[in-house]
Amino acid sequence: MNKDAAHTNQFVISEEAGSPRAAEHPTEPVRACSEPSRDNAPHTTEHTAGKTHLRESAHDTAQQPKRRRHRHIPLWVYKCMLVLAAAIWGLGTVVIKDAVDTFSPLWLVGLRFSIAGAVLAVVCWKNVRKNLDRDTLGAGVFLGLFVAAQFVFNTAGLTDTTAAKSAFLTGTYCAFVPFLAWAISRIRPTIYNIAAMALCVVGVGFVSFADGFESFSFGFGEAITLLSALFVGLHIAFMAKLSVGRDPITLTVVQFIVAGILGSAIAFVIDGPLDTAALGNPELLGSILYLALFASCLSLTLQNIGLAHVPPAPAALLLATESVFGVLFSIVFLHEIVTAFMVIGFTLIGAGIVVSEALPLKKRRIPVEEVMKEEMKASREG
Repeated sequence: MNKDAAHTNQFVISEEAGSPRAAEHPTEPVRACSEPSRDNAPHTTEHTAGKTHLRESAHDTAQQPKRRRHRHIPLWVYKCMLVLAAAIWGLGTVVIKDAVDTFSPLWLVGLRFSIAGAVLAVVCWKNVRKNLDRDTLGAGVFLGLFVAAQFVFNTAGLTDTTAAKSAFLTGTYCAFVPFLAWAISRIRPTIYNIAAMALCVVGVGFVSFADGFESFSFGFGEAITLLSALFVGLHIAFMAKLSVGRDPITLTVVQFIVAGILGSAIAFVIDGPLDTAALGNPELLGSILYLALFASCLSLTLQNIGLAHVPPAPAALLLATESVFGVLFSIVFLHEIVTAFMVIGFTLIGAGIVVSEALPLKKRRIPVEEVMKEEMKASREG
């Protein structure tokens, strides 16, 4: 009876284990009943491991799209942003030339940045609300002082100097930036930076004085225009330093608002109340909207994003192409004539860009990607 009970218990255990051998041979000895359990154990473990592996693979596959969202943007994209900003400003020179004939230059600065700050804040409100803190606000207010100063002095200088002289003197900021960045961020300029800046300054001079240098003189208008170039250089150097770790769009919004408030306050003190009747002119209103939306919102946003990734020296050189675009748009829209001086200037500015961007690669014979990493590292360390 004990043997039958043992046999019955073994059969029941075999069936519960799901052993096919036990089902086919119910009278097989204990060894035959226990072997399937040992055989099934490894299969169960392998099956479980396989399921675990599949779940891990599926989890990894599900995580891949999230990693793609954070793809590295090549440095040349940020450099193209700076060139596009320069092109927008080049066209803005033509627009301002018409606007200041019928409207206060200082009120033009105040309205331009007030509208730009309000529009950009509304469009990017979620981003601004997320990133605006005391640290970013302080940096934006500080940078906004330089934005207001450069545009107020530059616009005021146009009342006492020619557009050609203004373009040349403003373009000299590209010579200041490497040394200002050296003093502010400890980013030492290379021999290529210095040579490129020299070529660029001379090139801007040829472009701006297309009819010759005989008419050049230096007075009050030229002095404050040169002062505005210094503020441009300071803004670029400080922006490259302060944008690290901060959202560039939020910084831009704060700078616009500060520049709009300061510009309007200075205009009210010097020129009196705003002439609202003049704003009824469709051409003037169109010019103000272009300067606010494109030459401020878009271009300065592109500049500030670019300056957060491109080191100050090459960034200043790319932004200096504004004078080239200004002349080109003047030829297209104002029907100005191309002279030999213009061609020489374009050539020198182009040579400066080649010296800054291409010669270091050829000299060191290293991949472009490595140069980009070094430039990004230098910018972040600043």
